[in-house]
Amino acid sequence: MPISDSPPGATPPAGRTPVTQWATERIKTMIADGTLSPGDRLPTERELAGELGVSRSSMREAIRALTTLGVLEVRHGSGVYVSALRPRDLLDTFSVLAEVSQGQTLIEVLQVRRMLEPAATALAAARADEEQLNRLGTILDRIEGGGSEGETVAADLTFHQAIVDITGNATLAAINDGLSSRTFNARVWHGHREAGLTARLREDHERIYRGLLNRDPEAARAAATMHVLEVERWLRSDLPE
Repeated sequence: MPISDSPPGATPPAGRTPVTQWATERIKTMIADGTLSPGDRLPTERELAGELGVSRSSMREAIRALTTLGVLEVRHGSGVYVSALRPRDLLDTFSVLAEVSQGQTLIEVLQVRRMLEPAATALAAARADEEQLNRLGTILDRIEGGGSEGETVAADLTFHQAIVDITGNATLAAINDGLSSRTFNARVWHGHREAGLTARLREDHERIYRGLLNRDPEAARAAATMHVLEVERWLRSDLPE
């Protein structure tokens, strides 16, 4: 599919933007303006490089970068296609943030969670149906069931993910996954267990669930806020001076 009606200035600007970055931005613009749609096959590397006025090596790097980001996908023997552009796929590389963050950056991750999770929990309280609430109750039982620390950590992550899923917002769910970390959750539960404070974490989850069960958005919001604050306070106290 040739690219038609390229706008003025569709050739790389000299001496300002690296050519590969420029080519990457041009392809993203073509997707954003509808020239290319999800599932469309891109022109060949040679054709695309010629139409955009860049070298094939620069075009190859641009395609590689967009493939890594989940914007494009290479189908061997078929060509390069625009992906389905699902939020979870596009934000996949974002998921490493919470896993590798340390110190102040990890506190900032929790602060972002404190902005998003209470709003998502309030929305879930307004939207949850009986089946979804029953599933949350089952997950809560696993958190409170006295299983291994690994089982508790997994149930904790599943509980919060299930709440955000209730909102029906796929982008929010993908961002929430990116801000969640099994490694960090395990650290939180282990630290609370050593300090004899696991009951506090379980009570937090119970309060959140009661807000959802009562379909009380403000109670659910407050409970989620207090839970993230508890984890944030614990992290601050656990960090080295």
